[in-house]
Amino acid sequence: MLPRSAQLRGLIALGGWLCVSSVSNASDWPQWRGPTRDGRWMDTGLLETFPKDGPKVVWKKPLNPGYSGPAIAGGKVYVCDRIAGAVENDKPQPKGGIPGKERVLCLDFKTGEKVWEHVYDCLYERVSFPSGPRTTPVVDGNRVYTLGAMGDIFCLDATTGKPVWTLNLRKEFSTKAPVWGFAAHLLADKERLYTLVGGPDSAVVALDKATGKTVWKALTSQEVGYSPPVLVEAGGVTQLVVWLSDEVAGLNPKTGEVYWKEKHPAVGMKQMRPAVTITTPCVHDGVVYVSSAYDGALAIKLASDKPTASVLWRAEKNYPKTPEKLPTLMSTLLVKDGYLYGIGAEDGDVICAKADSGETVWTNLGLFGGKKALFGSAFWVEAEGRQYCFTDQGDLVVLDLNPKGYKELGRAHVIDPSQGARGRKVVWAHPGCSDKCMVVRNDKEIVCVSLAKE
Repeated sequence: MLPRSAQLRGLIALGGWLCVSSVSNASDWPQWRGPTRDGRWMDTGLLETFPKDGPKVVWKKPLNPGYSGPAIAGGKVYVCDRIAGAVENDKPQPKGGIPGKERVLCLDFKTGEKVWEHVYDCLYERVSFPSGPRTTPVVDGNRVYTLGAMGDIFCLDATTGKPVWTLNLRKEFSTKAPVWGFAAHLLADKERLYTLVGGPDSAVVALDKATGKTVWKALTSQEVGYSPPVLVEAGGVTQLVVWLSDEVAGLNPKTGEVYWKEKHPAVGMKQMRPAVTITTPCVHDGVVYVSSAYDGALAIKLASDKPTASVLWRAEKNYPKTPEKLPTLMSTLLVKDGYLYGIGAEDGDVICAKADSGETVWTNLGLFGGKKALFGSAFWVEAEGRQYCFTDQGDLVVLDLNPKGYKELGRAHVIDPSQGARGRKVVWAHPGCSDKCMVVRNDKEIVCVSLAKE
């Protein structure tokens, strides 16, 4: 059972893993979790094991603090960080807030040299874990969309970095920043940009990509979640799937009409406050999977003939007890060959469970060296049938996951963990993958390593 002292009231939600309307080439990684927003990397000819000294470092550049993972498109790397205003995660914050600036940085993918930067003032007010911006930029055609911790959305020219339009979610929708700041990654699709906001009838908002004007807003949630929205084809229509503080819902992406809603946790079960909805909804074979440390997993079956849904299975007990089905924290579930894989919140153990029931098949502590890791997390990247798992310790671990057990093919340390969290040093930023290279960052530097076979 997770101890009461470990109620995550200082954890930045990273969110964990559908589509950007235009990308520069097949190898680009233009948004959170890649081109199809599911952690799949289409490159081939990648290393399965590593040299003794690890993969070759292509370039390494200094970077300021933040949790924003890199996006890669059109030969450029886009990432966000924070200039000045640094306060350690577990230290008291000034009553008047933490002055400082947020930055959108564009680097040359081949060399790491700075192409442009866009810097703006940003006072952090009552943001737990105030290191910097949380979300990964979205590159869509010649536009880059970013969301800062205090709700600043920028649409920037991808070539020059000049603003096309900007708005602040708190001011535009008269809402407050979430406890851990705005952390649900933006989603761009066709004419619209989707974001989680909060406030009455504006938990989910669609903006016009060209102007930033509100297209529609929908739903009310006690707190806005940190789990980013995804798009899925089901029931003969496209659906926008969102996971809010106490429910999962499917909406019409054009109008905001609610197609279906399912409570999570279930009616009558205890609700953790603030709600800890972090992982990205995982959609596979017509089933939506979400999972949390306090409420466990929920599987929702999407109807094939109409836009409705029903519960396939769920964890039957929750906070303050440990859910018996996939109690994960920040790592989005991975589905493969009829099985789910997650990382347990309490110990950092890899969990294998049956996708059709949530029943645990096996657990293993190997990802963190056989030791328990409180709130241990990692990011799955799937390529060539293997999982390239980037852990919060800065290790890149190549796995062949299957229902028979945990199988490690290779391991290399690619960047040092440098952010304090619950007595551990961690790195909480999703990697970007392109052209047989992986780009990772911590709060001091950004590093590009080659995973190409010689």
